[in-house]
Amino acid sequence: MQHLNKNLSWFIAGTLFAILWASASTATKIGLTVAQPLIIAEMRFALASCIMLLVAHFIFRHRLPAKKEWKQLAVYGFLNISVYLGLYVFAMQKITAGIGALAVAANPVIMSFLSVFFLKKKLNFSIILSIVVCVIGVICAAFPLFKNSSVSVEGLLVLFLSMLSYSIGAIYFSFKSWEGLSLLTINGWQTLLGGLFLLPVALLFYDKHSNHFSEKFWISTGWLAILVSVFAVQLWLWLLKLNPIRAGLWLFLCPLYGFIIAAWLLNDVISLYTIAGITLVILGLLLSRMNIKKSEVLFD
Repeated sequence: MQHLNKNLSWFIAGTLFAILWASASTATKIGLTVAQPLIIAEMRFALASCIMLLVAHFIFRHRLPAKKEWKQLAVYGFLNISVYLGLYVFAMQKITAGIGALAVAANPVIMSFLSVFFLKKKLNFSIILSIVVCVIGVICAAFPLFKNSSVSVEGLLVLFLSMLSYSIGAIYFSFKSWEGLSLLTINGWQTLLGGLFLLPVALLFYDKHSNHFSEKFWISTGWLAILVSVFAVQLWLWLLKLNPIRAGLWLFLCPLYGFIIAAWLLNDVISLYTIAGITLVILGLLLSRMNIKKSEVLFD
């Protein structure tokens, strides 16, 4: 009975994680209809970081970062929040929600490739093949959308740069010593610092006529902050704690759920190109899993 409950908890947590993580691109697209990209991002960072730091320091009584750790948090926050999510919200103006979810789900493949240079991992054929397959998959899914301007080359390039920053940030996180600092504390402070670094840019380009703090805005940013940045990340960390290798398998469902949510809420078209693209990205992820060991599985 206990084994059954554990398997059921694993299934529910994994499914919720995949759905929530895949929903981020759709929530962002909805927010972009009423606000500027960086305003959405800044509100998301503020809400998420306040919640995480409140829980970490006032409820769980986790310690504050030490002197060396502040510098590491600043670097990690800059890569993982300021650059990655800053570029991501801009990219979402030029691509569909489904393509955004599909591309972001391929992040582990980029991480596997970059680990060859930063962590001195061995470059083998399966890593190269996984990258090629994922790239072809994203292009395949996006191909018919170029005709009606739903997806642009500029948007895909900005999205790729954002994923590159995320992957570098994840690798940076993996080889730094955190001296037992809790993951909730790390995520809370890196989110807050990353948001502060991006704040001057958001204020510089702020246009009050482009931002409407309506119900749609608060639903979008609240979903991104609470259900994605906080809840989905904690689900992922719980899955990693139980079984890091099996946890990565839930990433395979993210592209599928991403397109389903986008089709449901935004009327994104699911075509044969879409199905082929999703299949190729999942295949690329499967190939990349052959090279990911316990110490390399990072996500937040």
